[in-house]
Amino acid sequence: MTLRSPAVLFAISTLIWGSTWLAIKYQLPDVAPEVSVAIRFGVAAVLLAAWCALTGRSLRFDVRAHRFIALQGALLFGLNYVMVYEAERYATSGLVAVLFSTIVFMNPVGAHFVLGTRLTLRTLVAATLGVLGVALLFVPELTEAGNGGDAARGIALGLGATAIASAGNLAAMRNQRAGIPVFPGTAWGMGYGALTAAVVALAQGAAWTVDLTAPYVISLLYLATLGSIVAFGAYLTLLKQVGPGPAAYVGVATPVVAMLLSTLFEGYRWTHLGAFGVVLAMAGNWLALKPTRRR
Repeated sequence: MTLRSPAVLFAISTLIWGSTWLAIKYQLPDVAPEVSVAIRFGVAAVLLAAWCALTGRSLRFDVRAHRFIALQGALLFGLNYVMVYEAERYATSGLVAVLFSTIVFMNPVGAHFVLGTRLTLRTLVAATLGVLGVALLFVPELTEAGNGGDAARGIALGLGATAIASAGNLAAMRNQRAGIPVFPGTAWGMGYGALTAAVVALAQGAAWTVDLTAPYVISLLYLATLGSIVAFGAYLTLLKQVGPGPAAYVGVATPVVAMLLSTLFEGYRWTHLGAFGVVLAMAGNWLALKPTRRR
C-alpha cells in the first residue's frame, strides 16, 4: 500500500479534517475568530502559491476569472470559517462538525436551483434522515435553545456557516467548469478568503492581537498546512482516482472522527438518543452519497 493508494488518501483526508474541528478550539481564547481566520488562510495562501510557483503552475488569471475566484474565496474560506470559529465558541467542536455534515444535503439542493442538476427522491429521503439524526443528537441543546442563549447561537452559526460553504461549493463548481486550475485557483481563493476575514475583523473593531503561546501557534500551523493544504490535496487526488461518489464518503467519516475527539478532549457526554442520532445522520449521508447503479 502506497501513499497514493485510495485507502491511504481517504484516511489522510478523514483524519485531518476530522481533527481540524478540535484544533480550531485552540484558536479561540485570546484572538478574535475573524483575525485567526485571516491569519490562517493568509499563511495557507502564501504557502500554496509558493508551491504552485515551484512546480510550474501559473498563477495568472484574467479579471473575470478573479471575480469568480474572489466569490469562491470569500464564501468558502472567509465568511464560512468566520462563522465556524464563532460557532465553536458556543458549542463543542464535534457538534459543530455534525451540523456541518448537512452540507451533503445542501449542496444538491443548491445545485438543483442554481445549476439545474437533478434532485432525486433518494436525496430528499437522505436529507430527512440527516436532519432527524442531527435533531436527536442536539436534544439537550435544542431544549436549551428554546430559551435562547449560547446553544441557540451555536446552532444558528453552525447552520449558517454550512449554508455559506455550500454556496462557496457552487462557486467552486462554476470555476471548475470554466477551466480554472484547482491549486492556483485555491491559492488565490484562500488569499481572498483571508482578505474577507480581515475586512470582517475591521468592521467588527476586532483587536489584531497575536497569540504566541504554543497551543495557538501549533494549531495555526496545523490548520494552515495540514488542514488547508495537505488534506485538500489528498482529497483531490482521491477524487481523481475513484470519482466523486466514493470520494464523498470522506464527508460521512469526518464528523465521526470529530465526535470521538470531542468526547476525548472536550468531555462531550453521549446519550442514547444522541448515539441513535449519529447513526441516522450517517445513514442519511451514506444514502445521499451511495453511487447509483447503472442499468
